[in-house]
Amino acid sequence: MSDLTILATSGGYAPGHRTRVALGPLVHHAAELAGVEGTPRVCHVGTAGGDQSWFHAELDEAARVAGVRMSHLSLFSMPNVDDVEAFLREQDVVWVGGGSVVNLLAVWRAHGLPEILRAVGESGVVLAGISAGSLCWHVGGTTDSFGPELRPVTDALAFVPFGNGVHHDAEPGRRPLLQRLVAQGTLPTSYATDDGVGLVYRDGHLVEAVTEIRGAGAWEVRREEDADGASTAVEARLEPRVLRGAR
Repeated sequence: MSDLTILATSGGYAPGHRTRVALGPLVHHAAELAGVEGTPRVCHVGTAGGDQSWFHAELDEAARVAGVRMSHLSLFSMPNVDDVEAFLREQDVVWVGGGSVVNLLAVWRAHGLPEILRAVGESGVVLAGISAGSLCWHVGGTTDSFGPELRPVTDALAFVPFGNGVHHDAEPGRRPLLQRLVAQGTLPTSYATDDGVGLVYRDGHLVEAVTEIRGAGAWEVRREEDADGASTAVEARLEPRVLRGAR
């Protein structure tokens, strides 16, 4: 049995030259973490975005240009494969797209995906994703799933025992809410990513941060008490390793 390897990101896509979307270095790094030799097999799971076929087509074009064998697991309006677990075990990477993490969790639980994904990950398939596809692996984090005002989600899969913040530098409300949730104890110690940054976990432990955008950072947000017993959140930058092909 392999250690469970997770790449949780706020990136992975970039503007394409001949396509609207290109697969960025973070997607290729997920394949490297899987130890792929040859053409990587990446399954995109678009539950959080409602399994939109137009986006599947754009990813297929991006994958063709990048030399990636792309497939899709769709759950709307029914699973598009007979045996979800067997299908996912054939992949090198499961890449979960962005959108509503709350809806993703509800649909996944209805179809037994949490148990399947853990088993698939423990078999050696790398679990990865962007935004909602990052939050889902953690205890919880900040989300706009309920509406424009950001709110906490605290019932994610907890494959890693930390909270998560995504788009930490790009969406102004994310950082202060994450800090408040950690200070209150609503979320445990949390790791956040600027756009373009990913967190590599193995067996529940943070191994390193990596980036496809130079200058972007990762962040640890930890709860501390002052001399009067008041709780605050302390944020520290974790310098990510710059991936090959970073912009």
